[in-house]
Amino acid sequence: MKVIAAYLLAALGGNASPTAEDLKAILSSVGAEADNEKIELLLSQVKGKDITELIAAGREMIASVPSGGGGVAVAGGGGGGGGGAVAEEKVEEKKVEEKEESEEEFGFDLFG
Repeated sequence: MKVIAAYLLAALGGNASPTAEDLKAILSSVGAEADNEKIELLLSQVKGKDITELIAAGREMIASVPSGGGGVAVAGGGGGGGGGAVAEEKVEEKKVEEKEESEEEFGFDLFG
């Protein structure tokens, strides 16, 4: 990632075609080690390509990658969509209350 960041910094600085030496100079200016293999690999992959086109292509790739965790809550329309969630919450509340009561029975009281 640091090699890519150095390349982007050079391109944003006006250098349309940064060399390996340019990237090494940027990396050394912030105390980062320059990995010659990674630099050469990056330069070979971006050779002759416009940075704005590369960024646009990358955005398209990222947009197609699914992101997020468990699921997305979607608001139910009309009258029948939301009843199941309320019932689940009540069941979970009962479980939590039972657990708290059982801890008190054993003389374990965190706050008292």
